[in-house]
Amino acid sequence: MARVLLWVVCVSVCYHVEVGLCSLNVPPPLPVLPVPSSSQVKWQQREMIMFIHFGINTFTNSERGTGKENPELFNPNGLDAIQWATVAKEAGFSLLILTAKHHDGFCLWPSAYTNQSVKSSLWKDGKGDVVKDLSEAVRAQGLDLGLYLSPWDRFEPFYGNELQYNEFYLGQLQELLTKYGAISEVWIDKFKKDNITMTYLFSKWVAIIKELQIHANVVSNAGPDVRWVGNENGTAGLTSWSTINGSSYPFDQGSKGYLNSGDPYGTDWIPPECDVSIRKGWFWHSDQKPKSLSQLLDIYYTSVGRNCVLLLNIPPNTTGLLSEEDAERVIEFSKAIKTIFSKDLAASASVTASSVRGETFSPSNVLNNDLWTYWAPKDFRSSKKSHWIELKVEEVVEFNVVRIQETIVLGQRVMEYGVYVSGVDEKKMMLVSNGTTIGYKKLHRLENPVKAIRVLLVIWKYKGNVPIISSFGLHFDPVYNASINKY
Repeated sequence: MARVLLWVVCVSVCYHVEVGLCSLNVPPPLPVLPVPSSSQVKWQQREMIMFIHFGINTFTNSERGTGKENPELFNPNGLDAIQWATVAKEAGFSLLILTAKHHDGFCLWPSAYTNQSVKSSLWKDGKGDVVKDLSEAVRAQGLDLGLYLSPWDRFEPFYGNELQYNEFYLGQLQELLTKYGAISEVWIDKFKKDNITMTYLFSKWVAIIKELQIHANVVSNAGPDVRWVGNENGTAGLTSWSTINGSSYPFDQGSKGYLNSGDPYGTDWIPPECDVSIRKGWFWHSDQKPKSLSQLLDIYYTSVGRNCVLLLNIPPNTTGLLSEEDAERVIEFSKAIKTIFSKDLAASASVTASSVRGETFSPSNVLNNDLWTYWAPKDFRSSKKSHWIELKVEEVVEFNVVRIQETIVLGQRVMEYGVYVSGVDEKKMMLVSNGTTIGYKKLHRLENPVKAIRVLLVIWKYKGNVPIISSFGLHFDPVYNASINKY
């Protein structure tokens, strides 16, 4: 009778019963704080976002307007936001961000707070609304909408009056965040007029944004949700932390280097977004051409491949359409990415590791794309020992891209690691790449293709008690291989 009672108790508290013995599951490791919010995780998984610079500058052939432009110049007779959204979807974007107002002060919606807007233009006899057209187009395609609203307004004469202008800016924010449905991202940069003292009440702006659009990520130098990467060429640092001290980092000041690399001891999860234009300029100019496929892939590896999201600008022309050559190039770019990463050459590999925390945290978890399944080694609290995980394939594979991902929902941990390979008859492992941070995704593009049967990831330094690896894969990039001597 006592044995029966013991068995019943064991079944009631255990996940497994093996040969009459109780075998408890090992719980997951504690997170390393800070960790991302659900909206930040969704943002990271987008990997690429489309930016649309469009406005009065498109018609004056300039990059930064003066604020003195005649609004009647804005007249995109063939504007088709459905075309923008269709190209975006075909190119794999899930979010489009529109420059609702740039530094010149011209508004792409009929703002009640200024006449410097589409309501004073010849387009649709002043009854048009670009923001509305785009909001309807993206939702028809199942995409999300984001908005950029420049704090610097070169048109408004009261710019420089702290109270009056901040109330004006908040009024325009409220228009944009209440009339066009759900907004997924709000982009605010730090630009100011050099010879005018102006204080932006940034914390008040953020409070209103969060009140009106609770799921929107706010992007600026200081976040609070996503930070600017510190340059406009789509390049994150080789060391790229998702954390900075955002609470003490000034919105309109600070070091670009700090934004570029992040802070391993940062108290706030504010990951970087890399903005860059498909052309030389942000606005469309007839004498410019889109970047080559090779250039765009370079940018992908230095942005998405370095723990960032790529914000790629594709500017409409004076007709109001994305130019055919830009549309073709960005779709070609998307197809190239799919070609490279749709096939994991390690998908059928056997996976071993230095240790395993428990059955739930098997090394084989790195072969799927589930952020919540991962390999975790045993916790050796007494020493910060290194850990390793190895892929072994049945036949030699040739690859030139190594992909490594951490389970960021439990924090960013890895601080130093190396990747080694060996062939069939080679007992010695050769170092082919090494790095500091990994984060959501780290892509190592090797200068020359490697043939190997074993690939080893060794993690030498990490935060917390153990490192956690969500995914470890091998890929072949035929574009880079074919053009390796060209750039």
